[in-house]
Amino acid sequence: MNRRHFLQTSLLATPVLLLVSRAQAVDTRIAHINDAINKSGRQRMLSQRLAKCYLQIGQAIDMPRSQKLFNASLTLFEKQLGELESYAPNAENKATLASLKKTWSAYKNALLGQTPNLQDAKAVMRLSEEVLALAHASTLQLEKISDTAVGHLVNIAGRQRMLSQRMAKFYQAINWGVASSDALPGLIKARDEFLAAMAELSASSKNTTPIKQDILLAQQQWFFFDQALKSNAINDDTKLRFATNVATSSERILETMDRITGMYEQLG
Repeated sequence: MNRRHFLQTSLLATPVLLLVSRAQAVDTRIAHINDAINKSGRQRMLSQRLAKCYLQIGQAIDMPRSQKLFNASLTLFEKQLGELESYAPNAENKATLASLKKTWSAYKNALLGQTPNLQDAKAVMRLSEEVLALAHASTLQLEKISDTAVGHLVNIAGRQRMLSQRMAKFYQAINWGVASSDALPGLIKARDEFLAAMAELSASSKNTTPIKQDILLAQQQWFFFDQALKSNAINDDTKLRFATNVATSSERILETMDRITGMYEQLG
């Protein structure tokens, strides 16, 4: 399939899932610093989710939802990038976002250049790391400006969204045989960071009853996601089934962590 056909297919698909619908339905202006931290943090997640969905599409995993999530994530990343550029509170953040915009352009070209394939997948993996690094730098700059406990919680909870997608990305890359040598260590590191951050969030004195309830839900969802990540396929049928379990369980925990991040944002 050529670039034009792939783009047409992408544009015809309908964005799905509450996370994307909710993010696209709200006012496009950034209202305050915690809102900016949340959206900047969500860019980190989208950088990893796009790569995950690209790898899933290439392997025909969880179709057509993977295609729909890919399209919606692409649209949301560009929308939020514009909002963050308009809000940028200082020269340092403006410069980081300018670098992010340039790297995003290269990443988008790699994602949309051809139907997902083994050769381009390696470039997608590399660029997903570069976009993630810049989105994370921008988020940390905004947290520093906030300089509050709530701003920190918004960042940490928001980063959990990214880690859920990052672990799934590494799993799907290994599954397809396009992973670099640092993919498995990267997955293990992301898992350790997720667990450490979940412990920090659980212990926060800022937690309301709804936040506590959703943290408990996320911990329950983590059990199933972790089991999916540890699954070892013995044939093609189980390989596809386990990869689909990773795809779906990563989205469930993402949605819960996005809701938690939003509740922390409202504390400010």
